[in-house]
Amino acid sequence: MKDSPLSRSFAQSKQEGRIALMPFIMAGDPDLNTSADILLKLQEKGADIIELGIPYSDPLADGPVIQLAASRALSSRTSPKAVFEMLSNLKEQLTVPIILFTYTNPLLNIGMKNFCDQAANAGAAGLIVPDLPLEEADNLSQIASDRGLDLVLLVAPTTPVERMKRISEKSRGFTYLVSVTGVTGERIDLENRVELLVSKLKQFSPNPVAVGFGISDPKHVTQVREWGADGAIVGSALVKRIGTAAIENAVEESGQFLSELKKAAG
Repeated sequence: MKDSPLSRSFAQSKQEGRIALMPFIMAGDPDLNTSADILLKLQEKGADIIELGIPYSDPLADGPVIQLAASRALSSRTSPKAVFEMLSNLKEQLTVPIILFTYTNPLLNIGMKNFCDQAANAGAAGLIVPDLPLEEADNLSQIASDRGLDLVLLVAPTTPVERMKRISEKSRGFTYLVSVTGVTGERIDLENRVELLVSKLKQFSPNPVAVGFGISDPKHVTQVREWGADGAIVGSALVKRIGTAAIENAVEESGQFLSELKKAAG
């Protein structure tokens, strides 16, 4: 596994005996200035890596909470270019790795090389493209890697074992284990089979394994840590708090929630 900001972050959290805490927010929800402040607040409160969604009008992997956030962000005229500019302006202040979460269509519209150039120049550390077929990942992975970006690939509970092995071998930075079949969203309980999937992925590849989709509270963070995962990704639960807070309270709300999760990280 090559050395990168993502791999270093996981190595540090492992050395400190805890799971990496990885919040997700939607850029531009409610607006880009607030998103910038939330990124800094999440860093201040102990986020190890932050996923930053680029809003898209047809987000296939996203549940209703994140779809609404994307709609609000698009209404506030958030574009990929504006997201790159926001990140560039934070370069001197952000020290945690930022992973950009996008979809294949925007990536192709902008052009893979152009997108990766802009992402790298803005200071991003990696990319997640949930609807990118494994068969097309090699090309983007090479383009991204040439610019110092890790392309993170996803494994679902329904992924056949042989394909799971291929995905985990090709993923860079870490392997993203989707904990449920379906779209993102808060869950009351996590499925026990996730523990077995974490174990399998660790047999296939030296990559860290981060679990996402459905992690909603400190209890879930503790659970995936006990199952042997290296990272816990929290999306909908945080996005929901940002979306329901008054704009002037969104930054503090996100920081408070991350503090609660951090206590469960080990």
